[in-house]
Amino acid sequence: MEHNIKKITVILLSTIGAVAIIGSLTQALLISPLHSTMAQQQQQQQNVIQSSSIDPLPSSASSSSSSLANVFKRVENSVVQITSTRSNPNQITIINGVPANGKSTALGSGFVYDNQGHVVTNYHVIDGATAADVTFTDGNTYSAKVIGKDPDADIAVLQITDNFSGEKVIPLPIANSSSLNPGDQLIAIGNPFGLSGTITTGIVSGEGRLLPNPDTGFSIPNIVQTDAAINPGNSGGPLLNSQGRVIGMNTAILSRTGSYSGVGFAIPSNTIAKEVPMLIKNGTYTHPWLGISGGKITPEIAQSAGLSRNYQGVVIGSVQPGSPADKVGLQATTQDMSGSNTHIGDIITAIDGHPTKQIDDIINYIESHKNVGDNVKLTINRDGKVMNLIATLQARPNTSLQTQQQQQQQRQPGLGPIPELPQVPGFPQLPPELGPPLP
Repeated sequence: MEHNIKKITVILLSTIGAVAIIGSLTQALLISPLHSTMAQQQQQQQNVIQSSSIDPLPSSASSSSSSLANVFKRVENSVVQITSTRSNPNQITIINGVPANGKSTALGSGFVYDNQGHVVTNYHVIDGATAADVTFTDGNTYSAKVIGKDPDADIAVLQITDNFSGEKVIPLPIANSSSLNPGDQLIAIGNPFGLSGTITTGIVSGEGRLLPNPDTGFSIPNIVQTDAAINPGNSGGPLLNSQGRVIGMNTAILSRTGSYSGVGFAIPSNTIAKEVPMLIKNGTYTHPWLGISGGKITPEIAQSAGLSRNYQGVVIGSVQPGSPADKVGLQATTQDMSGSNTHIGDIITAIDGHPTKQIDDIINYIESHKNVGDNVKLTINRDGKVMNLIATLQARPNTSLQTQQQQQQQRQPGLGPIPELPQVPGFPQLPPELGPPLP
């Protein structure tokens, strides 16, 4: 079955980063970092148009405007600009006749996490760097080192190394992102195109999204979708609720042009709250891993398996050898050598008693509620028979991007190297579960 594929650009909110393809049933998304290079920043600043007059606010908007102004005033010195420099192998500089690799500068945002000088930002803002400059809204700049990073979740922690005792450091409180509802007001603060201290507003457009990370092959779960205007340079900046508490960290946008188009994505605050203490303590974070890829069961698959047309569950497309799923005996969809007969694999209908309608449900649950070594109960339908299997979650395998590229023809992105899924009429292109890395 042919699938028409649209190409839409998803920009990660900084500026130096790899482009990756995100697979879905009907489209492929291109992801690149949403931080800004200094050259891009200067060009954007030249294009800023200054308005000669400002229309007065309608009386009905005055109270809302006042509330937003109060929130901004409270948090503005807690939002910082991150400037990192890393080697650029594509740029050669001649020094005294000796060629040397050039440097590239990435610009992003971040926010103060505690009174000890810890600053949270996106991993892709500091990718390739061990140190960075942190600039507050008063213009003061301090040196910082990278002390923790998780490429899979696109989170990094910096530690200010200069004496910042004279700085008014105000940590931002972290809210509970699971309390979000579509329509809730949100506030984004950051440094788009290097324009420091920029505030924009919007609402929760969606919740529980899955954002594939093309650099790692694994997806980031429970992503917050917003229509607040965010652009290159906003990466790592906070997404706040109406009380000025961090509800997410701005990370990527969906765009055809590379700039704001009304759809932005933020890492949820619950993920930040869970990971950052471990990143400060250990420098890394270990994600639990099941080892499957799969997709929502379609009416065609359900009927071919002798089930009702609207049967709900996740059909397993592949199982990675040696994974928890493999050890517990989960069975993937297979096809005979001639390609004429397909045997539908196990259908996961619940995890720990929670119904699963799509692969997102499995990933979101494991990332939010489980750790390495925990058991999960998988309720499956195998050839019409319902059974329960207990799997013990392992740590995600370390699969480098180079290895992933070499194995691209033998794997589906999402849970590490896995066999290519059978291409059968009516059988969907299955999205990843918990696979290797993201950008």
